Amino acid sequence: MTENAAQTVDTPRTTGPVFRPGDTGYAEEIAGFQTAYTHRPALVVGAVTAEDVRAAVEYAARHRLPVAVQATGHGLSVAADTGVLITTRRMDTVTVDPVARTARIGAGVRAGALVEAAAAHGLAPLNGSSLSVGVVGYLLGGGLGLLAREFGYAADHVRAIELVTADGRMRTLVPGDALFGAVLGTGGNFGVVTGVELDLVPVTEIYGGQLIFATDLVDTALETWRRWTATLPDTLTSTVAVLTYPDIPALPEPVRGKHLASIRIAFHGTAEDGERLVAPLRAIGDRLRDDLRDMPYTESHTIHSDPDFPHAYAATNALLAELSPAGLAALRALTAPGGPVDAVVDIRHLGGALRHGGGAIDHRAAAYLVRVITGADGDAEPAALTAVREALAPWTIGHSPNFLYGAGAAATAAQTAAGYTPPTLRGLAELKRIHDPRNMFRFNRNIAPA
Repeated sequence: MTENAAQTVDTPRTTGPVFRPGDTGYAEEIAGFQTAYTHRPALVVGAVTAEDVRAAVEYAARHRLPVAVQATGHGLSVAADTGVLITTRRMDTVTVDPVARTARIGAGVRAGALVEAAAAHGLAPLNGSSLSVGVVGYLLGGGLGLLAREFGYAADHVRAIELVTADGRMRTLVPGDALFGAVLGTGGNFGVVTGVELDLVPVTEIYGGQLIFATDLVDTALETWRRWTATLPDTLTSTVAVLTYPDIPALPEPVRGKHLASIRIAFHGTAEDGERLVAPLRAIGDRLRDDLRDMPYTESHTIHSDPDFPHAYAATNALLAELSPAGLAALRALTAPGGPVDAVVDIRHLGGALRHGGGAIDHRAAAYLVRVITGADGDAEPAALTAVREALAPWTIGHSPNFLYGAGAAATAAQTAAGYTPPTLRGLAELKRIHDPRNMFRFNRNIAPA
């Protein structure tokens, strides 16, 4: 569709393209990283500027239409089958202030672009494991990054938010504003973020990588890692993933068809200290892979080696007060070879600076996060995810909205409530009543207006 054709009667006037079902480019515009299902809105606005976003929201408000937002589509939860979809990937500007150690980013900026821009000034953002994730979506979920135990949630380092609310008004929010605290940790419930100013940290190198253990050492690796995490300084953040690789020719022989444990290390310190700290892990036994090393921060995404191609997936998570031997055994009973659950299990060590901060990020006392990822077909929740949550229930204190992927049909009020303490949720619902009384922004893990 040409720009002139797009600006028809009763269509928001924007500098970016506008699409309706059947238009050339509509399918490409709504496509995202999640392929299990997709948005099917009545109107798509490819925003180029904040004013485009404001015009789209004002149009939706005037017609009493709901609004969805998509940058990369990694975190798609509830698909829009009507209303207006605003795509923000064209809003990709990054400006770094090396003196203030801050960056200003547009709504469509991906983590890789921010990492590269910051590195040019000897700085780094508090990004997660994947470079293809949209930074704003990551921040709105809280942002649990590679160096989380040292620096806390990425959302705790946001300085300002530019937001278009349901009344079509552009606002600039700063710490101390009630809406500022509500936006961070609620995944797009209060409006469309058009830009963010955030802190950068003076990190240029880290020590990290993976230790991968074969099937006969998986249980030993898990128990050793569990005990080892109690001994660590806050400058070391680690995770352990357990998965069974498919038996396909595309994979190298050492991992093809194998059930493996991968311990991932990110340490902000010297290689000498890193080697000393990981010695108990190397003592577990032979490794199929051991690539721990000093690396420039621009290579930090290799620690997790997340897939960078679109695919179909769903995930749940549980924040645990502790990772006890009994809890680990319950998890293994489901996910070990021959068990009923075929999924990737990813356990993240929390604590440290994650315990402190504000906003709508709750359950900060959690010591571990267990994330379970499996394939998906449509928006139904795979039975595997339900089984894992039930098994971990005795140790669970809540879950993180940042790691609820796919499974839009399971995005119920009860699921949303589990992400917050009751006082936090009541306060958020009251703010929702004030700023979005018609629940325009509901294609998410939704906080309904009080």
